[in-house]
Amino acid sequence: MRRPPLTVLPTTLWEYPSQHFDMVDADGFTVTVQGDKDYVGATPSWVIWQLLTRYTREGDVVLDPMCGSGTTLDVCTHLKRSGVGFDLSPGRDDIRQADARHLPQADASVDFAFVDPPYSTHVEYSDNPQCIGKLDAGGADGGQGYYQAMDQVLHELHRTLKNRRYAAVYVSDSWRKRRGEVGGGGGILMPIGFELFGRMQKLFTMIDIICVVRHNTKLERSDYARSAIDGNFFLRGFNYLLIAKKVDA
Repeated sequence: MRRPPLTVLPTTLWEYPSQHFDMVDADGFTVTVQGDKDYVGATPSWVIWQLLTRYTREGDVVLDPMCGSGTTLDVCTHLKRSGVGFDLSPGRDDIRQADARHLPQADASVDFAFVDPPYSTHVEYSDNPQCIGKLDAGGADGGQGYYQAMDQVLHELHRTLKNRRYAAVYVSDSWRKRRGEVGGGGGILMPIGFELFGRMQKLFTMIDIICVVRHNTKLERSDYARSAIDGNFFLRGFNYLLIAKKVDA
């Protein structure tokens, strides 16, 4: 079925009934998938569309240092922006290999920066031992390894972004049941959204926080819902979208 047309959302609660949106490419064909629909942990392409429509113009350079399956690049093509994508384990030819903590990108060279980082260790992104997704935000070190890595990523966003331009981080908190505990809400909450907001605030002027409703099929499965109720914990129902502006004196 054809998806509803995208319009700019006016509130801080964002919802759309699909991961992807319909668009028409240069040859007049309707394209219904941005990036790879089978990529684990893919960013909803409509979220990127909302950001680029608000904060960029045609021809602007858009950076995604954790480009995954290339969703950001496809949305950039649709909106006539110039996408620059890096990834530790590139999945296609137009994504360059690089660690988001050390980007081969010039200072103040991009008009908008977007990153959808790992939310601790809940997804196996690659076999690369340097992957930030292998760092536990709720580990024995209190998650310091993960947050220190993300500090480096945020500094790279700030370094490469032009002054008075915008950046956004799409992220979720995480929760993990403690081993050996049954019921009673026995688990570890990793408030990644709050932590990253505080770290971004040291570098950027924070603009807003958007709550993006998660349409995850797991949330609709009765076994997952029953486990959450019986175990007295909550399934993740939304992602944070942290929007910031680089304002240097």
